[in-house]
Amino acid sequence: MQIVDLSIPLEGDVASDPPGYRPEIEYVNHQQSVEGLQAFFPGLQAQDMPDSEAWAIEFIRLNTHNGTHLDAPYHFASTMDKGKRAITIDEVPLDWCFRPGVKLDFRHFDDGYIVTAADVAAEIARTGHDLQPFDIVLVNTAAGARYGQENYVSSGCGMGREATMWLLERGVRVTGTDAWSWDVPFTYTGERYAETKDAGLIWEGHKAGRDIGYCHLEKLHNLESLPADGFTVACFPVKIKAASAGWTRAVAIMN
Repeated sequence: MQIVDLSIPLEGDVASDPPGYRPEIEYVNHQQSVEGLQAFFPGLQAQDMPDSEAWAIEFIRLNTHNGTHLDAPYHFASTMDKGKRAITIDEVPLDWCFRPGVKLDFRHFDDGYIVTAADVAAEIARTGHDLQPFDIVLVNTAAGARYGQENYVSSGCGMGREATMWLLERGVRVTGTDAWSWDVPFTYTGERYAETKDAGLIWEGHKAGRDIGYCHLEKLHNLESLPADGFTVACFPVKIKAASAGWTRAVAIMN
């Protein structure tokens, strides 16, 4: 069995998110933490401990969409399935999160390109994969190779509403991308909105969840190392009460 890590690390000094949305991590090493240990054991001296060390610990300020994470339908809108209450991350069925996977290779599409249903159907046909309900569909974009670079957030193609609905109507309930967002980068959507004033262009892939509730993974990594199919994806989210997303150590498992 081979396990392929599909997750990025949480890092505070990498352009993984727009300014103001990045993780903040304070690292406390074994010497810096001695005072904290002494508070539990009055009279303890640093030299009493092996190598005068206490523990290493980190204090982290995050939002639920930092790092590789699974979005719940509640992130997209307050409703799903045409009017039902949208489920939060602690309510996502776990059997959605451990399923056969298929990878769509869209690295050749330009940044800002809106993927269509025809594009998805053609790529599925090219892979030869027999798409089944609840398969996990991963989208490999040009953004994957740019993680950590300043242009990462504005990189890659995005999944349009019709492409997303094509998958959802066939029973897919978890999708994923190595880009910052399932949709095209806001840079390109902003340009289109400025020209048309059509608000339907904003987050159109996400908003498909109002019709059929689904989850998606964002900021995946290492998708280029995967075959088109023949692997299982595990992406169980951290259980955060009533939250819109949960961090996950997403992996692909291959025999």
